[in-house]
Amino acid sequence: MTTDLQLLATTAVSAGFIHTVLGPDHYLPFIMIGKTRNWNITRILMLTFICGLGHVLSSVALGMVGVFFGVGLQKLNFIEASRGNLAAWALIAFGLLYAVWGLKKAYQNHKQAHLHFHADGAVHAHSSDHVHVHKASDTQKITPWVLFIIFVLGPCEVLIPLIMYPAAQNSVSGMILVTSAFGITTLLTMMGTVAMGIYGFSFIPFKRLGAYTHAIAGTMIFLSGLAIQVLGI
Repeated sequence: MTTDLQLLATTAVSAGFIHTVLGPDHYLPFIMIGKTRNWNITRILMLTFICGLGHVLSSVALGMVGVFFGVGLQKLNFIEASRGNLAAWALIAFGLLYAVWGLKKAYQNHKQAHLHFHADGAVHAHSSDHVHVHKASDTQKITPWVLFIIFVLGPCEVLIPLIMYPAAQNSVSGMILVTSAFGITTLLTMMGTVAMGIYGFSFIPFKRLGAYTHAIAGTMIFLSGLAIQVLGI
């Protein structure tokens, strides 16, 4: 491995870690969705891995097309910027819609407070905390797919201009090496950050928030998307 390739590999690892940690959209949606839906850690990390893989491979595929077909770096940067803008707005819309759905669900649960009459004549008051068992709603089934699509749309902004194109000047095998280093680091950082977040949120009494957990989760996702769009992080 040449000195230049070693430097690019180090840059790839550093960039993969930093761009993931600084972007709350890389971990906050998974933490919030997982906590509100009471998913186990395995399911949350599996969704994180799948979305992260789609996130990385979409930029890798675009970079490969650029390298092998001689597409200019400026044009690819424009495409990546457009994808990033679209993904940020998609995350904002998803968070907002999820928060509205959460508020609607909380209101419906509040209206469902009722008096339950038993055969023996006894009457019991039931509040919105009364537990009913339901099948998974359409929203629960759709949510993972929405996150996956958003992450496929979302680019790894630093990958193509700072890692893939410079490495391609060395060799194709070198480009594959540094790209793999970036992708693996990004995925491991996403999963590690989500795992730490889940552990940290375990100390927060989510159950006390009652029916408003979904609304809060949607608001947090909305704010993370807004931070990406407004602050450019």
